[in-house]
Order: sequence, then C-alpha cells, then structure tokens
Amino acid sequence: MKRARVAYSGAIHEATPHGDQLKLADGRVVREDQVVWLPPFEVGTIIALGLNYADHAKELAFGAQEEPLVFLKGPGSVVGHRAVTRRPKDVKFMHYECELAVVIGKAGRNIPRSDAMAHVAGYTVANDYAIRDYLENWYRPNLRVKNRDGGTVLGPWFVDAEDIGPTVHLPLRTLVNGKVTQQGNTRDFVFDIPYLIEYLSAFMRLQPGDVILTGTPEGVVDVQPGDEVTCEIDGVGRLVNTIASDEAFGR
Repeated sequence: MKRARVAYSGAIHEATPHGDQLKLADGRVVREDQVVWLPPFEVGTIIALGLNYADHAKELAFGAQEEPLVFLKGPGSVVGHRAVTRRPKDVKFMHYECELAVVIGKAGRNIPRSDAMAHVAGYTVANDYAIRDYLENWYRPNLRVKNRDGGTVLGPWFVDAEDIGPTVHLPLRTLVNGKVTQQGNTRDFVFDIPYLIEYLSAFMRLQPGDVILTGTPEGVVDVQPGDEVTCEIDGVGRLVNTIASDEAFGR
C-alpha cells in the first residue's frame, strides 16, 4: 500500500493515490496541487550511507570498503515532495543523490542478518543533496556538505515492505529538467539492507521511524536554480523538487 502525509485546509492528513488525485483519510478527494506534501512518515534518526555503490566509488577513484561509511543527518534537513532546495550563489558544485530510503518499523538491538528484514516497515525515495565545495574528507563528510536545511527530500509515498518483497532489486534514476542523468539498481549495493541493519544495530538501538539512506550510484551532476530534479525508484515512487536561488529565500 502507498500512503502519503499532506497538509490541507489547516490540518495534516494521511492520503492515498486516487487516479491522478489524492484521497484523504476522511474521504475527501483533492488535487495534488492543493496540498503541501510532507515527509510520508514521522522521521526519526536519519542514517546516511556514502559510497555504497561500487560504480559510484569507482567514479570517485575509491577501492572496496571494509565497512560502511555512515553519517547522521538532522531533522531540519528534511523536506517533502515538491519542496524547493536552496543553492547558495557562491558554490561551484551542488549535486543530487537519488537513494532508496529504508524505514525501520520495529525496534531492535543486535539484530542478526537473518531477522533484519522483519524490522523494515517500508520504503520511500530520498534525494540527499550535497555541496561538493565543502567536502574535506570523503569518509567523514562535514555538516556543510550533507546536513543543510532543505537538503534531504523524502517522499512522496511510503510503500509497505511487503509490497516490495524480501529481495530489493529496484531500478532507480534521476532526471534533471526531464533528461536522464543517473541510473542504477539497488541490487548493486556494496552493503545490502540486511547487512546494514545488522551492522548498525550492533552499536545503536534502531527505533521505528529511523531511516537508512542507502547511497547513490554514479552519475551525479551539478544543478542550478530553476532546475527541476526528479528521482524515480520503480515500485516506490517519483520524487520531484526544484532548486532555488538565495533570492528566493530572501538572502
């Protein structure tokens, strides 16, 4: 089942697809342009992976990793489908990262790989923007690179794990202004979802609402104010947002 969270008429609603419109939980049917899209679940700790696709690591001249490159992101970085993301005017290279977001549904610590998928509630699409200008260490991306306000776009749909099944091999792609610029498949993860849950839960308790951003394949390019960036993952959703200039944010 797909479901979203939207703001409409002064309240927050759960919504489901209804043709090319949305059906709110109270039965009303509304157009997509009548709502504000919110992240499709209550977001807990945001755990992000770097270099989790072999082709992307190769693109950046890195060899195989011995363990995951993991960092955290704050809640202020999160926005929903159709939101805008600011590009500061003095930066030279800002790029998208289309990623499968894994949403934890059941708490756990020391979760073995064999039980890991039972702790997954579902999935959504993420666009984890980065500003390369500020990168000083690939293995420890600093906050200015990855934890920017409005730089983590999630949605539009939360898709139940049972709808995807136990084997998560999903084609994904990014389009900038309608042109495909990035393609990959989640079967090419360096560290797959069961491994990541086992690894993370060995030193931190995972809670419902925690989300694992699983990394991006090769093909990132610079984006500019006015660009419409679309991240698609088959079976999960099509996430759209727009890059805006400083002026749009009153700066």
